[in-house]
Amino acid sequence: MAGLPRRIIKETQRLVSDPVPGITACPDESNARYFHVHVIGPKDSPYENGDFKLELFLPEEYPMAPPKVRFVTKIYHPNIDKVGRICLDILKDKWSPALQIRTVLLSIQALLSAPNPDDPLANDVAEEWKKDENSAIRKAKEWTRKYAVSS
Repeated sequence: MAGLPRRIIKETQRLVSDPVPGITACPDESNARYFHVHVIGPKDSPYENGDFKLELFLPEEYPMAPPKVRFVTKIYHPNIDKVGRICLDILKDKWSPALQIRTVLLSIQALLSAPNPDDPLANDVAEEWKKDENSAIRKAKEWTRKYAVSS
């Protein structure tokens, strides 16, 4: 971790020593700005019991710029597109240097509990969510079983 800003070192240490329930984030051995993240699908959500892999990268400008985060595991969600990009205000225009990696991960976990089809990134999924929410939830559960639950 030599050469990293103190803030990143402190945030990383806290993520490891005091993990967020349902979330693990481990820095990559070869690049301490790159994290391997696992988010467990929240209880009572279509993503329950899913183990979703994400990647999180802290750009040079961090904390003045938000981390780059994307889902590696396929997910059926109106705010997450086919390549795993996430539509979340704090990853864009609502970013503040006061926020931390931990805050971002908690917000992503919350997004799994409360999909927002009115601010979509995956328009087709959002349309289905609005047209027939039960069908969309069934599909989200199916994708979770198929892609995020190891047998």
